[in-house]
Amino acid sequence: MKLSPSLLSADFSRIEEEAQSVLPGADRFHWDVMDGHFVPNLTFGPPVVNTLRRRLEEPFDIHLMIDRPARYAPKFDARSDDVIIFHVETKDPVNEVVSAILSVGARVGVSLRPATSLDTLEAILDDVSYVLVMSVEPGFGGQAFMPEAVPRIRQLREMIGGRSIDIAVDGGINAETIRGVVEAGAEIIIAGSAIFGKPDRRGAMRALREAAGG
Repeated sequence: MKLSPSLLSADFSRIEEEAQSVLPGADRFHWDVMDGHFVPNLTFGPPVVNTLRRRLEEPFDIHLMIDRPARYAPKFDARSDDVIIFHVETKDPVNEVVSAILSVGARVGVSLRPATSLDTLEAILDDVSYVLVMSVEPGFGGQAFMPEAVPRIRQLREMIGGRSIDIAVDGGINAETIRGVVEAGAEIIIAGSAIFGKPDRRGAMRALREAAGG
């Protein structure tokens, strides 16, 4: 299991300091990029993410909750171990988004809203190396975990079969919900308020790992 703290729950006025506060301990960093259209919220854009890309060594998970991921994916200074994640519900054709992400040398990730059928992923599983299961409605942090995400993760694991694809989960993850998603097959755990909402961030991450079973 790898922990990817979600910087959506960090203090934006001191974002680098917040990121450093979970090191060592964080395996990756998760960035929720929102455009105010695909979801009703605005957050980071390429200038902020790229600035921190130059200052942090850990891999980034760049989650594009935007209408036009093919247009904006090339604006991120991604590394080969970074993942740029797009939604199957976006307006751009999937093949164009995949090509745009590969053009910057990043890994291709895909996500979908909780109500979107996993069947929509069947045609693109051979093109991606990371699937993000949302256990809340995308757009805002601090929401309650949707328990129906657990059987979705199990179903996704069966769909993936022998493919080399990471399963990540994001939304409402805390010490009470983390074990179920890990046992279902999630390998990358994204947590926001469960980490940045605590005064001892490293201690919060240790508690999450212990709750997950080690």
